[in-house]
Amino acid sequence: MTDTRFLAEFSNTYANIFSFCGLPLTRDLDGADAVVMGVPFDLATTGRSGSRFGPSGVRQASAQLRWENKRWPWTFALGDRLNAIDYGDIVFRDGDSAAMAALVEQHADHIVSAGKTLLTLGGDHFITLPLLRSHVRKHGPVALLHFDAHTDTEATDYVYNHGAMFHHAVQEGLLDTERSIQVGIRTEYTAETHKFEVLDAAWMNNHSLEQNLERIRARVGGAPVYLSFDIDCLDPAFAPGTGTPVMGGLTSDRALQIIRGLGDLNIIGMDVMEVAPAYDHAEITSLAGATLALEMLYLLAARK
Repeated sequence: MTDTRFLAEFSNTYANIFSFCGLPLTRDLDGADAVVMGVPFDLATTGRSGSRFGPSGVRQASAQLRWENKRWPWTFALGDRLNAIDYGDIVFRDGDSAAMAALVEQHADHIVSAGKTLLTLGGDHFITLPLLRSHVRKHGPVALLHFDAHTDTEATDYVYNHGAMFHHAVQEGLLDTERSIQVGIRTEYTAETHKFEVLDAAWMNNHSLEQNLERIRARVGGAPVYLSFDIDCLDPAFAPGTGTPVMGGLTSDRALQIIRGLGDLNIIGMDVMEVAPAYDHAEITSLAGATLALEMLYLLAARK
């Protein structure tokens, strides 16, 4: 059985930064509860490119998180409750988006069908579409809990577009739209025909954490839910390193508190997308992505 504890009690923040938070870098799923997988793809980007370096940037920044045995405010060490591994990055032929998507589905199928919870690091947000396909093969149509500045529901026939994948997900019957909700939105969409509930950023910022969580829980209910977090849901003050930054977003603190409050949802898959380290400063965005991803793992651990 794979030893899935953090690397070593005395590991520091600048040595052997090969995996997310020092988790074992392996593709042996035996004994693992959760799997972190990177997809360094950004050819569906419509704004500033560079999120192909997101998985690497998030892993590098995660080294700043691994010194704390019991991450605040959790009262237990992650490894005491959850066996997690880093699966590494998916490698694909440059320029072949269709082959990349098929490869993501293949690896996700392997992980999800084995009963593991998959946490994916992007990469641009298009990647969520093949991930959804894999999760739906196991769970049936899922509720989408989507944190973003954009709805990503552009009605276009062009599939490889990080602003259109949730339109295509609906067309493919992957999502239970009556249970799906988008959080932090602050760009244009057609409300009259929009199939998801939207909690825009202004509403989120002007209401309490408890009200935020109440609306999310009421919408999702007991449905199997896929949690997708585009880092541009955060205000650029907290996440400048992304392709399409939009002012007026959530604070990192509010986002973390919301994630911690989702423990009663039936989360079956997760991702953190659109970190583009080239536009970052002092790893602010990469650290935000790494911290959100770690909180998601703690969320799984708390349920165990």
